[in-house]
Amino acid sequence: MLLRLRSKEGNFRFQFDPAADISVLLNKIIESSPNADPNTITISDQPRGNEVPLLSLSGRTIQHLGLNNGDLIFIQYKELAGATESTSTPTTLPSSSTGVTREPKAWELAQEDPVDTFWRSKDGKIPRNRDTTFCKHGPKGMCDYCMPLEPYDAAYHKENSIKHLSFHAYLKKISPKTDNSSASFLPPLDPPSYTVKSPCPVGGHSPFPAGICTSCQPSAITLQSQPFRMVDHLEIANMDIVDRFLNAWRRTGMQRFGWMIGHYEPYPDVPMGVKAIVEAIYEPPQAGELDGLTLGIPWEDEQRLRQLIANASTPLSVVGYIFTDLEPMEEDRTKNVYKRHPDSFFLSSLEAVFAATLQNASPTSTKSSPTGKYSSRLVTAILTATEDGAIDVSAYQVSAQAEAMVAADMIEPSVDPGIVRVKENDRTSGSARYVPDVFFSYKNEYGLEVKKSAKPAFPVEYLIVNVTHGFPQNPSPMFRSSAYRIENRPGLEDQTIESVLAALAGLGAPDIPSSQLLPPGQAHKTFELAKFLSDLHLIAFLQTTQLVSEEDIKVWLKTVTSPTLLDDPRELDPVLATEGWQSLMTFTRESAPAPGRPSNAMDEDISEDILRQIAEEQAGNNHPSSSSVRVCPHCTFENDHSGTDCEVCGLPLA
Repeated sequence: MLLRLRSKEGNFRFQFDPAADISVLLNKIIESSPNADPNTITISDQPRGNEVPLLSLSGRTIQHLGLNNGDLIFIQYKELAGATESTSTPTTLPSSSTGVTREPKAWELAQEDPVDTFWRSKDGKIPRNRDTTFCKHGPKGMCDYCMPLEPYDAAYHKENSIKHLSFHAYLKKISPKTDNSSASFLPPLDPPSYTVKSPCPVGGHSPFPAGICTSCQPSAITLQSQPFRMVDHLEIANMDIVDRFLNAWRRTGMQRFGWMIGHYEPYPDVPMGVKAIVEAIYEPPQAGELDGLTLGIPWEDEQRLRQLIANASTPLSVVGYIFTDLEPMEEDRTKNVYKRHPDSFFLSSLEAVFAATLQNASPTSTKSSPTGKYSSRLVTAILTATEDGAIDVSAYQVSAQAEAMVAADMIEPSVDPGIVRVKENDRTSGSARYVPDVFFSYKNEYGLEVKKSAKPAFPVEYLIVNVTHGFPQNPSPMFRSSAYRIENRPGLEDQTIESVLAALAGLGAPDIPSSQLLPPGQAHKTFELAKFLSDLHLIAFLQTTQLVSEEDIKVWLKTVTSPTLLDDPRELDPVLATEGWQSLMTFTRESAPAPGRPSNAMDEDISEDILRQIAEEQAGNNHPSSSSVRVCPHCTFENDHSGTDCEVCGLPLA
């Protein structure tokens, strides 16, 4: 049942089980009034008079007090002597008096992203210059024509073609103008839930699917475009990141999927905006097809990678995912079919349900929700064709309503990619589902707003939130190299320790000392090595070889992602000082080819006659024409094939 509590701290509403002990009510009172002395708490059904000490009712249930759903209880108490705690500090009451401990609220325990902490410290006001036409005051004055605007100002957003409010601008709009640290503060965001409440707040019947009533069943749903978005802009740190991801599709024609690794920062182009910056794309195991792909969720090595990237100089996380949807035109293979446009779809119903599933699995921690979590910042990015046949990125999220509907198992994809199907009620034991009435509004041919039932299906656009995207004008990526082979591309790019050792040998890594012993004029070798190591795919692979300890790998990742890595040779010293580096250099020296032999990791499988012939060719006898030989700048092996990568170390040829 729902009970309302009124005290000097304000008005509160809580759900109670009618059969719960009175101590549950005591805990809720202490939760909403942390400075209350439990020995002095009284309750009454009137503002004045008829007070009853709460502790005198010990042993009774809430239902035995004669309380009904929606009743208002008036609370009186005396404050604890010298109490100064606020809601942000958990309070423990003396066990000798009541034994009741105030548990911290869920939103108080939420660990927000640094970008949220940044915007919470700002008022978000939009500054305006003095209007020379209407402002009649001096340069230090202010009036209605030049005073700063609120971050949710509708006219400003329309003028600047900003379709959605940012998350924090939306919070400013719906939050009361009160101190968030006060005891009466309640988070403004209530995550939508479309599942049947169990147990029923009122009780009196068996749990669903055996029984259901108006108190436990979800209300009717009216679909509407979400007015805000959790992420306002997707920024890819370097064009090479996308180009390397696309390379697999170019060489096989099969679609490809990858997790976008990055971090969040303020986005100045939108009031109180947030942008997701993609620093790398990690490709999980998958089976690509011409018109789709098969993917395992949760993906292999997920926890290992998440723990690894958290040790970067700026902690990284999974900020979204990206996949290709490309099909070359038959008449011109250099162009692609224009699939996604206003007359077809932008995000298919299958993709929308998939996005909602992943967003539900990656909620955003926030102090603005009673549960401590709300929606998600996971971005869906698609590499697809533009109208002229070129390739571009499209970015989306799905709304909180979409997340709640998928969580309640209410919707499913349909054959038409632009249509979402609403499921039917199901009271089968084990798969019970209750689907309330669902409506959506649209303007008819006369310009009138019409509400229509969403059953059996509705347009997928009601679930989508657009996200802008782009590339920085002056790229400054966290990872300086994107040359090493990408994981989980069997037969296309195979990651081997031999290729790593060959590349390190080609860079002369075993002979590069720390900065204190570095000879004059040799700093460029340190920078070349540092750039080669600054690659997430390389670091993630080395972690799996067991040649480098977990602690050393953390040091390596933090070092190679430093913003000043290529500014000073001393920046690489932490890597060169680790035991893992010394072990790797030992293997590099042992695997280095003997003079006159090619640096091929498979030499042991080649006969002596062939090796002698290769040595003679390198010495000048029967040497291939210079026009067909390209020397790898990394491992110095002479390649005489037409490919773009070295056949030994796998890195791009100069």
